[in-house]
Amino acid sequence: MKQSINIIISGGGTGGHIYPAIAIANEIKVRYPEANILFIGAKDKMEMEKVPQAGYEIEGLWISGIQRKLTLSNLMFPFKLLSSLWKAHKIIRKFKPDIAVGTGGFASGPMLMAANQRGIPTLIQEQNSYPGITNKFLGKSAEKICVAYDNLERFFPEDKIIKTGNPVRQDLLFIHTKIEEGKEFFKTDASRKILLVLGGSLGARKINQLIEANLEFFKKQNIQLIWQCGKLYFEEYKKYNELENVQVHEFLNRMDLAYAAADFIVSRAGASSVSELCIVGKPTIFIPSPNVAEDHQTKNAKSVAKEHGAIVIKESELEAFPVVLETLLKDKGKQESLSENINELALPNATNHIVNEIEKLIS
Repeated sequence: MKQSINIIISGGGTGGHIYPAIAIANEIKVRYPEANILFIGAKDKMEMEKVPQAGYEIEGLWISGIQRKLTLSNLMFPFKLLSSLWKAHKIIRKFKPDIAVGTGGFASGPMLMAANQRGIPTLIQEQNSYPGITNKFLGKSAEKICVAYDNLERFFPEDKIIKTGNPVRQDLLFIHTKIEEGKEFFKTDASRKILLVLGGSLGARKINQLIEANLEFFKKQNIQLIWQCGKLYFEEYKKYNELENVQVHEFLNRMDLAYAAADFIVSRAGASSVSELCIVGKPTIFIPSPNVAEDHQTKNAKSVAKEHGAIVIKESELEAFPVVLETLLKDKGKQESLSENINELALPNATNHIVNEIEKLIS
C-alpha cells in the first residue's frame, strides 16, 4: 500500500466514540508514519478538545442529534444536516481521502454520506450491541462494518460484518502487572477491598446518588472507594474527600492504574467501558443508563450477563444494590467465576483487526 495515504476519521459526542477513533488513528500512524489523518467532529462537542490533545487535526461540522421532543434544535436539524453535508463535500474535495472511517456520533452521519456519494470507500466501527439509526442507515452503503457483538446481521448486511471488538487503550492489556503500582498511586489501605465507581466522563447522577446514600454501608463493609463522579458533579461531591477511605475524582487520568488497583467495579455500560472491563477481568456490577438511544447500554450489559460475566442492576431497582454487593463480597467463588467469564469475552486485538480491514479497502 502507498505510504502517503489520506484518511478521514469521524466520531465523537462522547468518549466512547472519540477514544476508539484515536486508537485507530494511532495504529495507522504506527504502520504509516507519513499518513495524513483528518478528524471530523461536531462543533462544540468534546472531540474538538480531545482530538487536538491527542495530536491530530480536526474540523467541526454544525450538526447535532434529534431530540425526542419538539425543540428549536429539532426544527434546525434539516438546515444543520444540509450545512454539514455541504461542508463534508468541501472537505473531501480538498483533502482527497482514500477512505472515510466512522466510529459513531453526530458528525459521522453527514461525513460518511458525503464520502459514499463521491465513491470513497467507507468503514463503520459499531461499538454497541444495538446500533443507532445513523449507523443502520450508513451500513447499507459502507464497504465494511466492524462490530464488537454477535447477531448484528439483524441490522447490517451479513457479508459486510466483521467481528473485531472495540478498540481499547493498549495500557490496559497488562494491568495484572500493575496492581501494586495502582495501589501505591491511589494511596490505598492494604487492609480494605477497593471499589472503583465509574459513571463516564461527564458523570452519572443516579450512580453518584447511590454511592452517596451508601457511604456508611461501605464503611461497615470495610470498603474503600475510588469514585469517579464526573465533570458535572465534582463540585457537589468533592466534600467527601474529607472522609477516610473515600477518594472522589472528577476524571481518572490513569485508568490503567485505577483498574489495576480495584477489587470490584461499578460502572455504566457504554460500549467502550464494557470492552475495557472484559480485558480488565474484575467482578463488575453494571448499572446501565436508561437515557441513551435505543437503550443500548442495557443491551450491552445484558450481553455480558448472559455469559455470566457481570451482574446488572437497573436504575429503577437500585434499592437492591447493598444486598447484591454484600452477597458478592462474601462469595469468593462468584467473584472468580465473574472474573473468568467476563475475561473470556475480551477481544484485545480489535484495533489491529480494524486497521487490517482499512488496509484491505485502500489497497
